[in-house]
Order: sequence, then C-alpha cells, then structure tokens
Amino acid sequence: MEEKEFGLNDVVEMKKQHPCGTNRWIIIRMGMDIRIKCEGCGHSVMIPRREFSRKMKKILVKHEQ
Repeated sequence: MEEKEFGLNDVVEMKKQHPCGTNRWIIIRMGMDIRIKCEGCGHSVMIPRREFSRKMKKILVKHEQ
C-alpha cells in the first residue's frame, strides 16, 4: 500500500463521516498518534498513525508552510 503524504494543518476527508454530518477534518497534532479535529462541531479524536492512513480517503486542502 502506498504511503499517503499528509502534514500538520492539512484538511482531510475520512472514509466515514462524523455523526455531526461533516466529513472534513483538520490535522492538529502529529506523532505516533494523529489528532484530528472535526470542522463541523469541533470534536477532536486521536488515532494511531497506521489506522489514520488506512481510514483517510484524500487530502482536501494542503497546508503551506
């Protein structure tokens, strides 16, 4: 499986949408675990990097440094 390139403050789309109805998440922390924040309701979730790579569908907005 190819490794997806994502970085801090990127807006991503996950395979499953959040219960609030939004499917846009912003990456707010990176490390062994990735913390993502829902752009709809502001709820944040921390998931392991490997699981995040599997569940991420695509990058919607790439953050520029």
